Amino acid sequence: MNSLHDLLQLKGAGSLTDVELLALLTDDGAEGSLARAEALLQACGGSLLGVGRSELARLRMTAGVGLKRAARLVVSAELGRRMLAQDAAIAVRSVTTSEDVVRMFRPRLLDLAHEECWALYLGSSNRIIDQVRISQGGVEGTVVDHRLVVKRALELLATQLILIHNHPSGTAEPSEEDKLLTRRIAEAAALFDIRLLDHLILSRHDHYSFRGHGLL
Repeated sequence: MNSLHDLLQLKGAGSLTDVELLALLTDDGAEGSLARAEALLQACGGSLLGVGRSELARLRMTAGVGLKRAARLVVSAELGRRMLAQDAAIAVRSVTTSEDVVRMFRPRLLDLAHEECWALYLGSSNRIIDQVRISQGGVEGTVVDHRLVVKRALELLATQLILIHNHPSGTAEPSEEDKLLTRRIAEAAALFDIRLLDHLILSRHDHYSFRGHGLL
């Protein structure tokens, strides 16, 4: 592995192949790191994206990776997601269209195997005040307390808010529970002159806007 470390120092990480990057990331001094990295990549569909989307339990059982190496891979993938999300958040200071919100949250939610629901709190002129994860659930759904969503808006003195959640399996089409949640939050927020601007559902290949479909 010394030759890969030398290459990394001389030419940078961009000069390494996917297999070499995985070999360096999972190397613990044992022989066969390149072969293990190649087997891992193939087992995950032949792409780094497949590796990054794999859960810890699966990775540790793949190609002799084991728990410690799998943990490094999962942590690295999460770091990458957070870096992309932070980069998108920096680029968007205020919300003009639903596409701004999709651009902010897609890196954060795209590869999750479970549902998460976030609230984006806005001031006047659509300036972003805060973004808060308000619930985390399973593959098929998550439970959101509409009272906590509105409570946080009052604490922040927000005048508007946007809901965002992902559908890790299936399409971006809203369920009846999604529609009920949207109505409840819109009604609860309106009692305090806070406006629910939109509820966006993100899937791997699409997104759904409640406002864009005339439901808000």
